[in-house]
Amino acid sequence: MVEKSDRAPLLDWEEVHPAEKPVPTPEQEKDVKGPSPANSRALGCTCLDKDDHTSAPGQGEVPHDIMVKWEEKDPIVAVFVVTFDTRSGNMLEWCLPGDMNLEGVEFKAMASGSHRVSSDFIYFRKGGYFGLACFANMAVESVVERGARMKSVGILSTSYTLLYRYMSFLEHQVRLQLKTPGQYSPLEAFFEDKRSVLPLDGESVVTACPGSACGAALNHCMHPEMKITHPAGCMSQFIQFFGEQIMVLWKLALLRRRILIFSPPPVGVVCYRVYCCCCLANVSVPGVGVAVPEFRPFFYVNVADIDTLDTELSYVACTTEKIFEEKRDLYDVYVDNQNVRTTRESLKPLLRLNAADREKYRKLTEQRQMLLYSQEENGDCVSSEEDHFILFFLEQNNRIFQTLSEVAGSPEPILTQESVRAMGLDPHGDRLFLLHLLETYGYDSLLVTDHPCCS
Repeated sequence: MVEKSDRAPLLDWEEVHPAEKPVPTPEQEKDVKGPSPANSRALGCTCLDKDDHTSAPGQGEVPHDIMVKWEEKDPIVAVFVVTFDTRSGNMLEWCLPGDMNLEGVEFKAMASGSHRVSSDFIYFRKGGYFGLACFANMAVESVVERGARMKSVGILSTSYTLLYRYMSFLEHQVRLQLKTPGQYSPLEAFFEDKRSVLPLDGESVVTACPGSACGAALNHCMHPEMKITHPAGCMSQFIQFFGEQIMVLWKLALLRRRILIFSPPPVGVVCYRVYCCCCLANVSVPGVGVAVPEFRPFFYVNVADIDTLDTELSYVACTTEKIFEEKRDLYDVYVDNQNVRTTRESLKPLLRLNAADREKYRKLTEQRQMLLYSQEENGDCVSSEEDHFILFFLEQNNRIFQTLSEVAGSPEPILTQESVRAMGLDPHGDRLFLLHLLETYGYDSLLVTDHPCCS
């Protein structure tokens, strides 16, 4: 296990290189089963190839030879060093490969306002790639550098699922670059090593979790957002930070709205909030969400991303640049500290908590207390507080869509107050949320204006 801290990587388990994997005996191979609830998240069951889903429908087992393939699916496509120049500002100092288009990465890897912090880490998107950069700021006796040397060392990958592996390496390298600028040999060796695991077939990672591969054990096999798990305490801190407002964010995330989170540096903890927002919208009911926009994490964004965000139908991102607050066409929901607000008139009623919201939040906190008590009294090290939060919203979302699917497939597809309550919603307080939900997911024919559940 990696050391758990407030700067823990996005996965909380240790990398195991293929060369270190024990070769199973024929007898062991016969006994190989799919991932148990306790370890399926660590095995990464969402990172299967599209053609590898050989399990029978409803079968909860994933073949061992499939489960070990995920390690080669997130190759490093670039490594770079960004520096701050007192006359030119952020600059790309060095990179491999030399012909890689890294225009703008200097502003993603070194966030606006970073000069106020001594160190930070940043997750971001660059075109079709995801990046992780570690930033450090060191005081120097240099008039040219105005007393401070600032650099970031970062990488780009085809996905964000395994970027966590290189957090410690990048933190070490950025400190090295500050002390001995221009020493790139470790980065060159790193890139040559990691580039060698590029898949030859060019197949992409599956973008949604197949029900046939994980069967009923979908607790840890989730949407693309779930390809990364949480850092230690990430989800619990996220919920404690927002309190009851988490129920507002849950609804907005489930509706696939464009959510922008503002915060001054450090950026790393806010990137985790982006991830946590994605967790709220997870659904594992087969067929649900196929026709809706993908709820994608953009992580850190800046003014260079304005044109890109302008074309996105659904996303969650964070920024340190206050100018975004004025760009109201770019987002549906703006989160500043614990303040969640919107200028969309149709969404404003969703910012008000109702009795059902407060009841769900009460159950969430009550179950958490019971889990903590169990861990303390019984030494339960298997049940994770983080898993508890994630599964709470997964089960709530599944409950909603399972009910909607059943009603849609019934002889009389009519929503009643009873069926709305069966979803865990308030027939009156959640009327607008339900209308948005039905429209977003294509169930709008189930509800009419004068229906009893909306009166």
